[in-house]
Amino acid sequence: MKLLTTSALVAIMATAATAEGWKDDYQVLKFGILSGENEKDRLMRNEPLRVYLEDTLGVQVEIFTAGNYDGVIQALAANQIEIARLGSSSYAAAYTATEGGVVPTLTSRKTDGSTGYFSIVVTRCDSGITSLEDAKGKVHAFADPDSTSGYAVPYYNMITRDGFKPEEFFGTVTFSGSHEAGVSGVVNGTFDTAATYQNNDVDGIYQRMEEKGMIEPGQVCKIWESPEITSGPWTFRKNLPEALIEDVTAAIESFPDADPEGWKLYSSWTADDPNPEAGFQRVNAERYQWIIDMRAWIKDQRRSGS
Repeated sequence: MKLLTTSALVAIMATAATAEGWKDDYQVLKFGILSGENEKDRLMRNEPLRVYLEDTLGVQVEIFTAGNYDGVIQALAANQIEIARLGSSSYAAAYTATEGGVVPTLTSRKTDGSTGYFSIVVTRCDSGITSLEDAKGKVHAFADPDSTSGYAVPYYNMITRDGFKPEEFFGTVTFSGSHEAGVSGVVNGTFDTAATYQNNDVDGIYQRMEEKGMIEPGQVCKIWESPEITSGPWTFRKNLPEALIEDVTAAIESFPDADPEGWKLYSSWTADDPNPEAGFQRVNAERYQWIIDMRAWIKDQRRSGS
């Protein structure tokens, strides 16, 4: 019995050592965040999470940013970063770029249990444009080619649901580079309309820009909304140790309860939001297959010129 107990203890210790072993090879973890807003605000919002992960995991944690979505996707594909918080479409782009070499683990969960958001098209409230039909022949900006809500979903729905091809319907179609740049371009008259996103009618890109004093309240109005989009995932390289993926996932998962004030900053919590983000929910690759298929459809459309 004594020998069995000792053997069992050795096995348990060996298992624990193996689980902790990833930290010897990954003393620095880098996670990428997309360019949905300006870099200063991105870093500020994610700093509480960075500090929490560093303290919880016992390794150095760094934030990686890039000027566009593709910069984060390519960094993940080139093994320059370990983790990225991606949108659904940028996850699909990373999945394609790595030939399936990425693993989604978590997405955001709101207070009511929902895990989605919406693509919207906005214009200046005083533009006289109240619908997409009014925007025919005007200048329209998508956000980024790898943005779910800023490009893939509105482009796909404009063709399959609304019955027109953006390149033929609008006078000019361009990319603003980010959601904030698109909204700013609408406000300053560079674009007549722009695609961005919101979680609900009080929480989205242009509402946050109003709160931060970047634009005046009441200048921007929504004229179009998509069906609900599955929120994008925290995404890991598949070639990482399984223990690392699970440990970091669990740490991120525990962040909202462990650091409520940090969570509020990270999630852009406001007192008047009727349905704020409340935490995370586990996800798998199957959940995002429709996004991969949609991106392939868009690529085929471009290739065929139809």
